Amino acid sequence: MAQGLEVALTDLQSSRNNVRHHTEEIAVDHLLVRRGQAFNLTLYFRNRGFQPGLDNIIFVVETGPLPDLALGTRAVFSLARHHSPSPWIAWLETNGATSTEVSLCAPPTAAVGRYLLKIHIDSFQGSVTAYQLGEFILLFNPWCPEDAVYLDSEPQRQEYVVNDYGFIYQGSKNWIRPCPWNYGQFEEKIIDICLKLLDKSLHFQTDPATDCALRGSPVYVSRVVCAMINSNDDNGVLNGNWSENYTDGANPAEWTGSVAILKQWYATGCQPVRYGQCWVFAAVMCTVMRCLGIPTRVITNFDSGHDTDGNLIIDEYYDNTGRILGNKKKDTIWNFHVWNECWMARKDLPPGYGGWQVLDATPQEMSNGVYCCGPASVRAIKEGEVDLNYDTPFVFSMVNADCMSWLVQGGKEQKLHQDTSSVGNFISTKSIQSDERDDITENYKYEEGSLQERQVFLKALQKLKAGRFHSSRRGAELQPSRPTPLSRDSPRSLHTPSLRPSDVVQVSLKFKLLDPPNMGQDICFVLLALNMSSQFKDLKVNLSAQSLLHDGSPLSPFWQDTAFITLSPKEAKTYPCKISYSQYSQYLSTDKLIRISALGEEKSSPEKILVNKIITLSYPSITINVLGAAIMNQPLSIQVIFSNPLSEQVEDCVLTVEGSGLFKKQQKVLLGVLKPQHQASIILETVPFKSGQRQIQANMRSNKFKDIKGYRNVYVDFAL
Repeated sequence: MAQGLEVALTDLQSSRNNVRHHTEEIAVDHLLVRRGQAFNLTLYFRNRGFQPGLDNIIFVVETGPLPDLALGTRAVFSLARHHSPSPWIAWLETNGATSTEVSLCAPPTAAVGRYLLKIHIDSFQGSVTAYQLGEFILLFNPWCPEDAVYLDSEPQRQEYVVNDYGFIYQGSKNWIRPCPWNYGQFEEKIIDICLKLLDKSLHFQTDPATDCALRGSPVYVSRVVCAMINSNDDNGVLNGNWSENYTDGANPAEWTGSVAILKQWYATGCQPVRYGQCWVFAAVMCTVMRCLGIPTRVITNFDSGHDTDGNLIIDEYYDNTGRILGNKKKDTIWNFHVWNECWMARKDLPPGYGGWQVLDATPQEMSNGVYCCGPASVRAIKEGEVDLNYDTPFVFSMVNADCMSWLVQGGKEQKLHQDTSSVGNFISTKSIQSDERDDITENYKYEEGSLQERQVFLKALQKLKAGRFHSSRRGAELQPSRPTPLSRDSPRSLHTPSLRPSDVVQVSLKFKLLDPPNMGQDICFVLLALNMSSQFKDLKVNLSAQSLLHDGSPLSPFWQDTAFITLSPKEAKTYPCKISYSQYSQYLSTDKLIRISALGEEKSSPEKILVNKIITLSYPSITINVLGAAIMNQPLSIQVIFSNPLSEQVEDCVLTVEGSGLFKKQQKVLLGVLKPQHQASIILETVPFKSGQRQIQANMRSNKFKDIKGYRNVYVDFAL
């Protein structure tokens, strides 16, 4: 008499499966597979072999704390039955005397997460035995055409899912600089942290069964992750801070990667990490989304609008010295703002609006009661379809709002100019498999000044005014309050290159830098005044300089001057200006942004002329040299050369160095004091543990500066 079939051992073939599923960078000793793609396992039996006619093997997979067949978080499917009602399937690959290899495949819509795998064996005499085979993690699959995150380009999949380093663009539209970043989505423990992040969300805490069932939707998962990256509604990953006071945490400019942030959040019982700003929120979200399998990239928008009342107009107020003022509406134009794009189908929208979707984890406004933004279709933004989910009006205003400039004097407001093209410039992301910058502005809007761009703007404005959608972005703006001497019912703006209509301009003003603006040196520039009329002009020009935060918030002025300029017909003159290091050093923000402004008026005319320029001060970068060949599992020496660019001593110098696949954890070196203009170097030793293209990221901070950065790409060969 044949005995009941007994399982002695199971081989989940983790190493082999993970390579086929592009998860071997995460682990080789734990099974991580992608939905819509088969994976193999081998069952070893104790007493006899599997007999298809006599034995029925039934597989059970479960995810979440309350697995449910109806919700799709539990599935039961048989090896013997090829027409199972379950979307999960299993089939026989090989059958030996005491072992059987089978293939299993999750549907391309299955919920992602951690699964428990069990089997029931029903033998011919009715004996039933049950076994727990182990756990596996199921991820989104951009390699599967039936998956909602399918991306049909292998170079793009390599860049937006597999690549674990990149650049985040910062600075200003006139000085765009790449900030190196270690995403590290495949580093040890990161997948566990990402799954913990999903379980810490308000959705899971409120209704875990439904939340787990909805994890098959990239739209849903992206909104959950977006809300969890900030900590405004929950114990999210990061606290935001725009106050310039970071004594109880890290200055956002000091971070060089996501791994240290996520591991700190996890190690402290999911307490928010202090602190982040927009590029840190976006970088950490990129890490989480790539780890989960959703193609993601980091986007920088220069001169980015923040329209809190949804009228697509941003107001900017100046006093008679040219100094920019704050206002209660809190509408601003950020010098740059950073968000994510994630690739996914949008079956919840009309056809044609899938593809890249904007997600912004920086806590600015509420969306359906929580601080998140998106996914908003990039195509919908370009076409002005602001009634499509989610948060499309807010994103549209970030790239295409108009700006209004006002002079505030004696309690009255005088309109200076309306600018239709200053918001949304040089929208940037890292190129595919290259360190170059891609300008993707045309993905978001038609060319500025074109009839099509104005038609789209008016369409969006009409949809907003008609109330054809229910905006969910009307929460309080989260950045710290600023002095607000005056407010209006309309918002404010940042960059205003020309503030009088061209048909009435008779005198123009323009700033020109004489030397590159380097940190620690005086800033030398001239004001160019040109009389384009056939009459004499007497000008009084008030000049000022003030530091800015990257979100457009102004700090107090630290330099002022007044120029009296007489111009003959068609004459041009220059007025020289200098701001010494001693004048600006103590007023400079971490962002190293200085706005210089000039407000001119003619003696014989009430018209005002306003011009301004944003100066970004630059540091010398850190130099990194790799000493010798980089070979996996063999010692490697790395030289880091750094300097104090200032003409004064700096203290509390700390160098941090990291790189996925090169360092097991972030390296921190206490350097102490650096003398004025002093250059030094150190040698770090490491053992690369992953092969292929890698990147080293470095940052040096002190009591005078926080973010002198450098990077070096390294190719690590397999050991011979």
